[in-house]
Amino acid sequence: GVVEACLLHMLKRRAAGFLRTDKVAALFTKVGKTCAVAGDVCKKVQELQQQVESRKNQPNGQEPLKRQGSTTSKTPVLTPQAIKHIWVRTALIEKVLDKIVQYIVDNCSKYYEKEALLADPVCGPILASLLVGPCALEYTKLKTADHYWTDPSADELVQRHRIHGAHGRQDSPSRRPALGIRKRHSSGSTSEDRFAASAREYVESLHQNSRTHLLYGKNNVL
Repeated sequence: GVVEACLLHMLKRRAAGFLRTDKVAALFTKVGKTCAVAGDVCKKVQELQQQVESRKNQPNGQEPLKRQGSTTSKTPVLTPQAIKHIWVRTALIEKVLDKIVQYIVDNCSKYYEKEALLADPVCGPILASLLVGPCALEYTKLKTADHYWTDPSADELVQRHRIHGAHGRQDSPSRRPALGIRKRHSSGSTSEDRFAASAREYVESLHQNSRTHLLYGKNNVL
């Protein structure tokens, strides 16, 4: 919502084009004509919208026959909130939102009035820089309405495990605790309790505690 508000601040009327009811979509579509990265996001969003529409047309929410039994090409289940912010959301998950905003800032005169936030020589580049961090994260499963009562699927846990493991190998192989019990004659039960707590925290991190507000990322930011 905040990023969209920044993108829409003092947007030129002609930039909205024929999609004035969805100005964010109009902006991405227009930018996509000259920016290859934004063009790829437009194609991705169109595919998602078509998949959502085809899902609505299926009786009882069933998948099309050609997709039944397939585990590799499931139609994504998007909540009304996700559909509302589908353009920024897709660009963020594809890790290109910062590049698109930077392109808009560099060509702000085409899309914005002189007093717009993104046309400001200081605020515009700052916004693009602030989006570099979120775009560097590896997003997995987003929270659902019933995330307090349900656990992630097995595929989701395996994906998080791989992300965590890859990060640990890049930085320090000793960061991820082994799930075995290491006996230390000098420290006794205290070291074993400390190790057990560390292993428990690692397992809980894969499940992503429901009280956290950020998504699980490849750098283990919760």
